[in-house]
Amino acid sequence: MQPHLRLVAGEAQRSLPEPAASEAPQPQDDLLLDAYSEAVVGAVEKVSPSVLKIEVEHRGRRGAGSGSGFVFTTDGFALTNSHVVNGASSLSAVLADGRRAPATLVGDDPDTDLAVVRLSAADLPPATLGASSRVRVGQVAIAIGNPLGFHATVTTGVVSALGRSLRAQSGRLIDDVIQTDASLNPGNSGGPLVNSRGEVIGVNTAMILPAQGICFAIASDLAKFVASSLIQDGRIVRGWIGVAGQNARLRRHLVRRHGLSHESGVLVLSVERGSPAERTGLREGDILVSLAGQPVEGVDDLHRLLTGRAVGVEAPLVALRNSEQVALAITPVPAPTR
Repeated sequence: MQPHLRLVAGEAQRSLPEPAASEAPQPQDDLLLDAYSEAVVGAVEKVSPSVLKIEVEHRGRRGAGSGSGFVFTTDGFALTNSHVVNGASSLSAVLADGRRAPATLVGDDPDTDLAVVRLSAADLPPATLGASSRVRVGQVAIAIGNPLGFHATVTTGVVSALGRSLRAQSGRLIDDVIQTDASLNPGNSGGPLVNSRGEVIGVNTAMILPAQGICFAIASDLAKFVASSLIQDGRIVRGWIGVAGQNARLRRHLVRRHGLSHESGVLVLSVERGSPAERTGLREGDILVSLAGQPVEGVDDLHRLLTGRAVGVEAPLVALRNSEQVALAITPVPAPTR
């Protein structure tokens, strides 16, 4: 440290610096970078053998598409995105070791953009599905997949945000989505998003264009539930009442008059013949404002309430009809298969 100048009575006099009381040792940047690199390398080496390139052919369409996926059981079940495999006439997978294996679709859920396929191959190392409920904003996030056909590509970043919502191609909202800045490109869809311990915390599903660094993954806790149901039943059972509707604003005097906590509901555009809605007396033009004691502010709320748990359970339903409040009871049934 160089001696500094101190001005005293107009003269510049030299003084020696006072000794520092105690200087904490600073960590060396190269050691920190080495630790980060080692964590990423270790996670990639653990998960990469489970990552697949999924090749898709569609009847009547030229060329084949591709996406990513990963094995998560020892008997060859693999997760990917619904939009990767939906409507495919044939599927195959290229394994990390270069082998090609035929694949069959076990189940597909467009509402969560998840699908399960099964591979006909031996010695398939499974990835570990971690707990997305333990994920924290700012932690390391590693994406592995096959963007633009480049096999086993790794990108890194952090978890940018939690609890995002993303609209699936089916129109339903997917809740509890993980946002990351780990770079994703077409072909990454269906691949794993991994933490520094090599546990899968999400299934990569989308990016926002032309933005950079805004990418999304379906949380692993949701993926576990969906995968289990698809393997067991081939589909996800959801409740259905048989109405088509749209979001509608409520007039303020109606909100005050009926003591509602919200200013919007679901306007019933049509009622399916023979549906629970028809049997309970719902009509076109009614505005749904409550189901099972929960407010219904829009179509997304209605979807959230019509889960598999709602099937077969009678629930109170409140609607506005010609400015009057109507109290009904409805029993959702399993949603028809597409």
